[in-house]
Amino acid sequence: MPIRLHINIDHIATIRNARDMSYPDPVYAAQLCEQVGADGITCHLREDRRHIRDADVRRLREVVTTLLNLEMAATDEMIDIAAAVRPEVITLVPERREEQTTEGGLDVVGQRAAIEKTQRMAERHGIKMSLFIAADEEAIKASADLGVAQIELHTGDYCHAPSEAELERLKRGAKLAHGLGLEVAAGHGLTRHNVIPVAAIAEIEELNIGHAVVADAMFMGLGEAVCSFRDAIERGLALRD
Repeated sequence: MPIRLHINIDHIATIRNARDMSYPDPVYAAQLCEQVGADGITCHLREDRRHIRDADVRRLREVVTTLLNLEMAATDEMIDIAAAVRPEVITLVPERREEQTTEGGLDVVGQRAAIEKTQRMAERHGIKMSLFIAADEEAIKASADLGVAQIELHTGDYCHAPSEAELERLKRGAKLAHGLGLEVAAGHGLTRHNVIPVAAIAEIEELNIGHAVVADAMFMGLGEAVCSFRDAIERGLALRD
């Protein structure tokens, strides 16, 4: 089974915003990623608009020809924006103002009411729902109980301190989720090197890659960075049982 590769273009916007200019343009970056074979484009519209901005999301909706995945918190503001933009997918993520990047998975049990409110909007507009969660049994079962289509397993713990135990945790989580009828994606902190064992997990159908692609692009160009990730994923696929 092939793995869908979605490229997160948030940090193109981070570089742009450092000088408060229009260049580099994250929307143009998204088009380049699609041209070299990305299966989808991911962006995270944060409450503080630290990278992606509202206008970026609207422009992305106009030009993305593959799939647009909007990462967002389950707030009334973001629900209204998603309803207006209508991406193919929304991924609910935890969000704290002081964090550098998304830390940990969504509290599915504690935020059930907000998730259900978002889900009702998504169902009205035919938008696929995904939840960004830790590979924990409780969170996975709660996600399945909510009836969402997909989960994205948080790979940050594995990436920051790689170990066989963390990899096995991801494997168990992916297997459980798949058995419960959920599509399984994964992402956060993945590089061309550590993605290979994750891509080898049989149940994973999608990977969301952002920071490392933008970092690699500084040395090899954006198109080559995307293609190099695709090659690494293919090496992982070859290891599947």
